[in-house]
Amino acid sequence: MSFPLLRCESVSKSYNDAESEVKILSDVSIAVNEGETLAILGSSGSGKSTLLHILATLDAPDSGDIFFRDQKLNQMNAKKQAIFRNQNLGFVYQFHHLLPEFSAQENVAMPLLIGNMNKKQALAMAASELDKVGLSHRLTHQPSQLSGGERQRVAIARALVNSPAVIMADEPTGNLDATNSAQIFDLIRTINQRSNTAFIIVTHDQSLAEKLDRTLFLKNGQLEAQ
Repeated sequence: MSFPLLRCESVSKSYNDAESEVKILSDVSIAVNEGETLAILGSSGSGKSTLLHILATLDAPDSGDIFFRDQKLNQMNAKKQAIFRNQNLGFVYQFHHLLPEFSAQENVAMPLLIGNMNKKQALAMAASELDKVGLSHRLTHQPSQLSGGERQRVAIARALVNSPAVIMADEPTGNLDATNSAQIFDLIRTINQRSNTAFIIVTHDQSLAEKLDRTLFLKNGQLEAQ
């Protein structure tokens, strides 16, 4: 039996503020196939990031289930979920979240070191990934010595270093100018075609979304196809 790569079924999520319950997601179902590029659009506060975090097991739904192939992720304990993320997912955010005291190479190697790979091998693999994103000349530079576009390339290399099946990107071009945004999209497309890596991209950027395989809109807690 063939399963989608990643899916959620009937996911709902609410938060309580001082006076009332705020419904963020309402009975959301989505399936992402291997190698697919998917954009999730929606207004600020619509729940896009919440949905991404639930799919990544970084947040738990109030109801519904999350599956990776035939594994039910929300039934795993926290330790198993952390191992799953380290082995199968990569993350890219609007703000790169690089560790300022470490070099680009060390930042990219971090997921491998967390997974208990020896340092020499991890640094070698990190250097290889940085070369693929055009930063072989920036291995020893710290984030403060890199441009915004370069920092985001380092973040993408870090997301790729474990050869994940899925990369989850939350506004990956939101902090970049038009030129750098276009370069990051070209890099995403190259990675997708080269490695068959699936991308789930939360974005406000309609022009970026239009270049991906599929676009969904999150409105009033539910997903709508374009």
